[in-house]
Amino acid sequence: MTAPLLHLDSLTKLYKRGGLFGREEFRAVDNVSFHIHDKEPQVFTIIGESGSGKTTLARMVLNMIRPTTGTIFFKGQDLASIRSGGARRRFMKEVQPIFQNPFEAFNPLKRVDRYLYMTAKNFTDAHSPAQLDAAADAALNKVGLSIGEVRGRFPHELSGGQLQRVAIARALIPGPSMIVADEPVSMVDASLRMSIVNLFRTLRDDLKVSIIYITHDLATAYYVSDRIIIMRKGEVVESGLARVVLENPQHEYSRLLKSAVLSPDPRGQGVLIGDSAASQQARASPHRQTINSQS
Repeated sequence: MTAPLLHLDSLTKLYKRGGLFGREEFRAVDNVSFHIHDKEPQVFTIIGESGSGKTTLARMVLNMIRPTTGTIFFKGQDLASIRSGGARRRFMKEVQPIFQNPFEAFNPLKRVDRYLYMTAKNFTDAHSPAQLDAAADAALNKVGLSIGEVRGRFPHELSGGQLQRVAIARALIPGPSMIVADEPVSMVDASLRMSIVNLFRTLRDDLKVSIIYITHDLATAYYVSDRIIIMRKGEVVESGLARVVLENPQHEYSRLLKSAVLSPDPRGQGVLIGDSAASQQARASPHRQTINSQS
């Protein structure tokens, strides 16, 4: 039997908080389990408000921090066993991050193309200037840009949407199996958010990359997700196929989230209210429901 792409088993992360005369344990993530199969790429969305534990969970999946208890397996390998520089590099080639604020992800004093060239040099066989240029350009083409548009430019010379696309292109250069995108549209203008979300669909369908999409935005989650988990105070309160959960939430917290974004629909379609681009496209778009809710 093929190992899942990603398997989290009873993951918990504890932090200490408080002052000198009183410290207590804080459960940022509390006994979270889920898995993503390797058989079909998907957009797996983690939904939660600020403080829900979703970013801490992402940092553990990226092997940036260790869980207090529980295990994370990627393609059958326990992340706790990744210790050497070579093992770390192999993991980073397979799992790439996209962070919330592209202007914080890039040094303002460093030209953007340098990041692309360095990633290509570290994770591909490209070494000559021509090879590095080709690798960067190929990745940029996948997100609707070209090396000519970014060569020699600093981060402040690009729009937020352009810079986030560069960040996605940089993540694609190693040829990852999975991308962890932490609030990737929250710092992008509303008019450009759907272009980024649609890009995730393209990565899933055309490049066969699974996406862990972390957000508090139910409109985009409803539109792009195959499966979701909803987190509150470190715990998963509900999970399943995205539209099944959002059309008929069972947990009180999930119902509160839905009431803020979704309106009742007599046909059971969970029609989104509002005039945002995400709401309009979610209403109009067919959605894949072929992935088993237990996969």
